[in-house]
Amino acid sequence: MNARRGPDARNEPSASDAPYVANEPDAPSACRWTPVGWAENGEVRLAYDQLAGGEGGEGAEPLLLITGLGACRLWLPDGLCQVLAARGFAVARYDPRDAGQSTHLPPTATRNPLAALFGRRGEAYTAEDMADDAIAVMDALGWRSAHLFGQSLGGAVAQRVAVRHPGRVRTLTSMSAIPGDAAGLQALRYVRLRTLARFARLKFPDTAEGDVAAGVAVARLLASPARPFDERAARESAVRIADNGIRDPQAQSRQIGAQWHGPDIEAIRVPTLVLHGADDPLIRPSGGRRTAGRIPGARGVTLPGVGHDLPEEQWEVIATEIRRLADGPGASDAGTGADNGTGGRERRRGGER
Repeated sequence: MNARRGPDARNEPSASDAPYVANEPDAPSACRWTPVGWAENGEVRLAYDQLAGGEGGEGAEPLLLITGLGACRLWLPDGLCQVLAARGFAVARYDPRDAGQSTHLPPTATRNPLAALFGRRGEAYTAEDMADDAIAVMDALGWRSAHLFGQSLGGAVAQRVAVRHPGRVRTLTSMSAIPGDAAGLQALRYVRLRTLARFARLKFPDTAEGDVAAGVAVARLLASPARPFDERAARESAVRIADNGIRDPQAQSRQIGAQWHGPDIEAIRVPTLVLHGADDPLIRPSGGRRTAGRIPGARGVTLPGVGHDLPEEQWEVIATEIRRLADGPGASDAGTGADNGTGGRERRRGGER
């Protein structure tokens, strides 16, 4: 497939095989991550790491975090990961295909995310492939099952994992996401077009400073308009992350163009929590309400003062809600159900939904 390993055309990894230490001088203690590991799903290699020396301790429950459109794993705040570890979770994260250090696929004819959203067929891979990537990471970690937390596109991916591989999912938390089976016009009804248009107009140079400027601009667009935007903190975060995926429309087009051919999300049977920011400037809160309403037994929680982001003020709330879900009935039943996939990580084939 002539795929390459990310994060960009310069093919210079954004993190080495050494443990990652957060560059947060004001943090009470450094957040350390294990050396990067590699999972494989066919020809796609997926970079992942796990919080090292976390407070979860022995017996901590596996929790896999899934990022949004074009975003590498570093976009997940280290502080949130530490709070989750303190709640008894073993936290791991990975770069989705076409993001970060993971495999970047060749260009396709559709190079605009909005056009890809309306596309009738994914050109590079399927949504099933992306769901199976999460399972590949769990396999590499040695996890028979795990709790899932996905934000934005990652929330839709997590929903699809729960549909396709219910026996591998302990609980599902979907945040800032639309229903995982929505596509085309169905998906567009949940998207704020004005914000999408502002994203489309963002242009930045292909340089390290361009990556930082893009990071700050995207953080500003996704933040809640109800609270002051901390530009200094956003810039410090963008410098630390150094990710060009948020300004790579071709990679984003391949991700958002991945079509789902599986069952509806009503098929989800694992304990489910749906979180959504009340002030989300990109995905309407109706997307979260619709998701929670369609998944049997799901609980929806609206987070006041939250946009399409993971603000520090809500880390404790998010972690508490996920812990509550994990402690509830049915959360320990994973690993016993049959998959709705093909019995492995083979690419699913079939017609459109």
